[in-house]
Amino acid sequence: MTALADDTLYLIAPDFHVPGREDGPFVCPFCNQIEGLLASFPQLALDIEVVRVPFPRPRAAVVALVGEENQALPLLILGEDPPADAHQYGDIRFIADTDRILDLLATRHGFPRLLRPLTQPVEA
Repeated sequence: MTALADDTLYLIAPDFHVPGREDGPFVCPFCNQIEGLLASFPQLALDIEVVRVPFPRPRAAVVALVGEENQALPLLILGEDPPADAHQYGDIRFIADTDRILDLLATRHGFPRLLRPLTQPVEA
């Protein structure tokens, strides 16, 4: 498999504090799923650009690419051959769903898939 190196993954930087909350620091539960995969397979993680941005909004680096309405993270900006279900903002194609990002990390970058229940029974 050839990794599509022009994909860029945007995540919230871990270990952040939330104003008005004294029970931190925190991690984003959605981004942390992806962080775990990246940490478990560091050699594969080298083939994708990962940008970690601060938690507070507006997230200027993300807004500049996909608009204020699409700054929720995680976010996978797609390079060549984006899938048909990718959203579009100007010329930028992207995926913002954590499960779909995990699927694309497997198919586009060679990461193992997450074990999920089969939707159809396996025939013996």
